[in-house]
Amino acid sequence: MGRVIRAQRKGAGSVFKSHTHHRKGLARFQLLGFGKRNGYLKGVVTEIIHDSSRGPPLTRVTFRQLFRYKHQKELFVAAKGMYTGQFVYYSKKANLIIGNVLPIRSIRKGAVVCNVEHHVSDRGVFTRASKDYVIVISHNPDNGTSRIKLHSVAKKILPSGCCAMIGQVAGGG
Repeated sequence: MGRVIRAQRKGAGSVFKSHTHHRKGLARFQLLGFGKRNGYLKGVVTEIIHDSSRGPPLTRVTFRQLFRYKHQKELFVAAKGMYTGQFVYYSKKANLIIGNVLPIRSIRKGAVVCNVEHHVSDRGVFTRASKDYVIVISHNPDNGTSRIKLHSVAKKILPSGCCAMIGQVAGGG
């Protein structure tokens, strides 16, 4: 007797059956706008959610919109140490506190980050799995690039304008 693997449990799938019923939504950064480039956005972590289709938990962060009297709710991958009621800053002037999102050029060497963008404004691609992280190695202001070391010990060179969240991804144990 073998083990029933995940693909067998989910079924064959077709055009008419999609297995997205329990998913909470896409976990990604906001688009880079004027407020994040020049000022800062302050958000509040309203809840931490378990998504059945992924390993790490998600955080729902509520920001105030800059131009309208509205709230904007975003889903981020949770960093280890985030809690409800925490203030999260999204800008280039943010401090190095767990959960803040800022460009890699503003992050000091040796800092541990997660949910890193590969290209500017692609909303987070690298290190989104549980217990995953990236270390910033160096910055080259002449090219406008930064060098990072992935959890797999591979090194990558990225544009310095790519955003990253401070901390390690939660859900590791």
